[in-house]
Amino acid sequence: MRSARRCRKIGEDLAGRAVALLQIFTLLQGSACILFCVRKSLRKFSYILQMLVLAGCATSLAQHATTSQDANPSQPATTVAVDVKVVNVLANVRDKHGRIVPNLTKEDFTLEEDGRPVTIRYFAKETDLPLTLGMLVDTSLSQRRVLDQERTASKSFLDQVLREKDTAFVIHFDREVELLQDLTSSLPKLEAALELLRTPTMNDADSSPDSSGSGSGQAGAGRRRGTHHGGTLLYDAVYLASNELMLKQQGRKALIILSDGVDRGSKESLESAIASAQHADTLVYSVLFEDDEAYGDHGGFGHAGMGRGGMGGPGWPGGGRRYPQEQRPDGKKVLERISRETGGNFFKTSKKEPIEAIYSSIQEELRNQYSLGFTPDKTDPAGYHKILLTTRQKDNTVQTRDGFYSGTETAER
Repeated sequence: MRSARRCRKIGEDLAGRAVALLQIFTLLQGSACILFCVRKSLRKFSYILQMLVLAGCATSLAQHATTSQDANPSQPATTVAVDVKVVNVLANVRDKHGRIVPNLTKEDFTLEEDGRPVTIRYFAKETDLPLTLGMLVDTSLSQRRVLDQERTASKSFLDQVLREKDTAFVIHFDREVELLQDLTSSLPKLEAALELLRTPTMNDADSSPDSSGSGSGQAGAGRRRGTHHGGTLLYDAVYLASNELMLKQQGRKALIILSDGVDRGSKESLESAIASAQHADTLVYSVLFEDDEAYGDHGGFGHAGMGRGGMGGPGWPGGGRRYPQEQRPDGKKVLERISRETGGNFFKTSKKEPIEAIYSSIQEELRNQYSLGFTPDKTDPAGYHKILLTTRQKDNTVQTRDGFYSGTETAER
């Protein structure tokens, strides 16, 4: 009996211990689960904390950049502006037989500024770069017999030379300078402007409003500068085309003048006209159309277009009384100088070299140019500086401008 009680007590004791052990095991298992969950939560919290830190840094940087940009709205934070003057020189090269030399390299050229050698820093062949072209057509009475020929040849030239990325404009000049067509790549618009070319009549000279200044309008009545009486404002035309149109353009730029080269009544001088083209980095090609019979007998220079009267009036053949004659200026020398000092070329129409052949030569030059760039010395004084561009092959002839302007000074030389 006593043994049975002892065994039952031992069993109860063992059961109690088993229950205690089971509770301890359960507690331990629960602690492990809690630990796992806590560890997992800590990992997630750490990840979230990292994301919050990164987001905070990004926001802080963005606010700093915005504050900096607001403080300097005209200067983006990532832009560094450096004011470096680069002089661009366009050139054509011909061999001793007069043929275009198209395959030279930078090492084939030498460049001097005011007699000092300079380093050619930029070099390119300009065969396919965009072109801005200006047609300046003399419509004074001295050109009345060749105007139709000029118009027809100019249409053909523009059709051949202009491509999609090229633009052109048309200006006529006589006693006024008028923009017939502003810059455009539309060939029909340019041809329409050429159709507007005509020489003034005596009634036009008398009724023309005084437009001594520049205005604005549409093609056919565009920006003007002129005088109330007769004249040929060649220098004004070059100045306005260069200063008001070409100066704003980038890349290759060229003016083509169709005229006898005789200026009468311009406000600008020959020197200021040339300087304006040089400032605008614009080549000027001159085509001399000379009609001696338009000036009367003995090469005198009448005031064509002045005074009242219609067809047959003063200045026209068979027009009764004439104004006193004075020696006609040498238009050839004028056009030669304009082209030489701007880097263009001079041509004179003749039976051997008609306008169509001249236009072909101009087109060849425009499509076979070299572009050379250099940075002048910062200590150079403002004003005009001579440049000399040559090739190492001494038989070659380099066609380029005589110099450039630095600063804002444009004093006559």
